[in-house]
Amino acid sequence: MQGRYPVNRVPMIALWDEAVLFFHFGCTEKPMEIDHHLYEFGSVEYHVQSSASDPHDTYLSIATPLLSQGVLPSHGLSHYTIEMIKGICSDVLEIVEPAREGYQLTLRLDLAKIPQGKDGAKVIAQISSVQAVILSSQLKEMLQNVNSQDTSQGMYKPIKLVYHPREPFFVIRQPQKITAVFPMRFRENSDVIIATAFFQELMDVGSSEAWAKAPPCTWSPIPPPELRGELFEDLSTNGGFVSFGIC
Repeated sequence: MQGRYPVNRVPMIALWDEAVLFFHFGCTEKPMEIDHHLYEFGSVEYHVQSSASDPHDTYLSIATPLLSQGVLPSHGLSHYTIEMIKGICSDVLEIVEPAREGYQLTLRLDLAKIPQGKDGAKVIAQISSVQAVILSSQLKEMLQNVNSQDTSQGMYKPIKLVYHPREPFFVIRQPQKITAVFPMRFRENSDVIIATAFFQELMDVGSSEAWAKAPPCTWSPIPPPELRGELFEDLSTNGGFVSFGIC
């Protein structure tokens, strides 16, 4: 079986749950050749392969763009990320080195070791979290490295992070704090009205004495000054900008 499936905004856990359930429970009597390409969010690609001559091992290759250019390693995944992935179902999942050409990561999955019933569903959910682990570990590394920015002239250049194409957010190192800025985009006008009212209310509540120790949160209909000079298309929004301190 071969196929290419573009998927728009479908979580990997749903895609991989369906794939593993099919391979694990549907192909036990008659092993099949499997060669599928799945696409998530238009920029993440999964390549699933299984051979009839080796029905217990399935190979999952992942190609994912870097969360941030110029801050994280440009070739492959970092040692920290690899170690995080190794901690996921180590008895079922094994990292293949080197990864298949064109992918940052290739995993060998022993489907015979996935139990039946609810325990099997838990294992499948853990395997499905691989992409989330890659993103979260990249974000953690980026935050750890942000203090290495050159601020000799008092300049704090925003770091652009891209989780979904055309929808970046920014992390800005400032004196004594790090701020995250999210351009808010909505498809429906009614969503814009509701969100604007919510963000304004959130600002009012956050500035009250009862929430004095909470991380500061602000909303503005225009980009904050720290984003001056960023690309116009990155700042195009109909819901304003939400900023909050993360440390």
